[in-house]
Amino acid sequence: MKIVIAPDSFKESLSAMQVANAIETGFKQVLPNAQYIKVPVADGGEGTVQSVVDATGGKIITVSVQGPLGDTVNAFYGVMGQGKTAIIEMAAASGLHLVDPSRRNPLLTSSWGTGQLIAHALDHGIRHIIIGLGGSATNDAGAGMAMALGAILLDEHKQPLALGGEALADLAYLDTSKLHPAIAECQFDVACDVDNPLCGARGASSIFGPQKGATPYMVKQLDAALNHYADILVENGYVDHRLTSGSGAAGGMGLSVMSLLEATLRPGIEIVLETLKFDEQITGADLVITGEGRLDSQTLHGKTPIGVTRAAQRHNIPVIAIAGCVSHDANQLLAHGITAVFAVVPRAMPLNEALAESEYNLTQAAINIARLWQLK
Repeated sequence: MKIVIAPDSFKESLSAMQVANAIETGFKQVLPNAQYIKVPVADGGEGTVQSVVDATGGKIITVSVQGPLGDTVNAFYGVMGQGKTAIIEMAAASGLHLVDPSRRNPLLTSSWGTGQLIAHALDHGIRHIIIGLGGSATNDAGAGMAMALGAILLDEHKQPLALGGEALADLAYLDTSKLHPAIAECQFDVACDVDNPLCGARGASSIFGPQKGATPYMVKQLDAALNHYADILVENGYVDHRLTSGSGAAGGMGLSVMSLLEATLRPGIEIVLETLKFDEQITGADLVITGEGRLDSQTLHGKTPIGVTRAAQRHNIPVIAIAGCVSHDANQLLAHGITAVFAVVPRAMPLNEALAESEYNLTQAAINIARLWQLK
């Protein structure tokens, strides 16, 4: 019997690999002779680097970079076990969590540090980079990233453009001839699970700006600045991606990765499963077990469990999903290929207690699920 265990992390509690280990421990107590394949997974957001590194025997690279407001932060990226592919979470260098709530100001925050991570990977021979968008503190359309990679942005006085979303309104000259030379040799895949355009009512500034500290007036400033940046890109021969799905992701970072890096934007779970060769891993499996911290109707929108389930369906393999919390609408998942859904919390308890006992509770739940599976 072959059982594939492919969960996401349980946020604030266990990494995806720790979740997989706990499930395996429980199942082995009931089915000790089964073959277990553990594939920690993520959907392109937080935890993707760790999951892919764990799944492939890769490594984490720590780099000191410029944070969203110019201070130095210790960021990281992952390199897969084969040593040829890097996985970068934008939030590691340019994330909202790096800025104290009292200092959040998308007029000023910059994606420069993300560019530094990309440059570091390129300098060390990487020629395939996966970038996870999301969780950013920035609204600069990736201009900071571009400058860190060698692009020259000047104002009308031909002075270096200031960093931040507000400064884009002053952009007059753009020179990308000195972009990092390895960019032309590198394949960029960008994990993006939003379809927002760059500007307008559904654009980066209007939808995501307020959570980054933007007032209504600032939203108008930023929206106009992003539109101007797009104008300058078009004037310099780049395709107009303003209305392209995902161009507004991560404060407009989607625009720059498509234009300057010629990146392809795809759902994060698709990129991760393809990178991990998940279809190959589940071939011949009798059961797939997946899960995440909370299962609800939002799981249907590109989260790990539904991505894993769709892959398993192509092979007619049943899927069981396990979560720390199962909401009242989680049964919607049953109509989309998941065979059964289980919560690991055995009784009513405070959140801090549930988090502290998550590994134990997960193992116990796995034991009981294995016993049920044994009855079939």
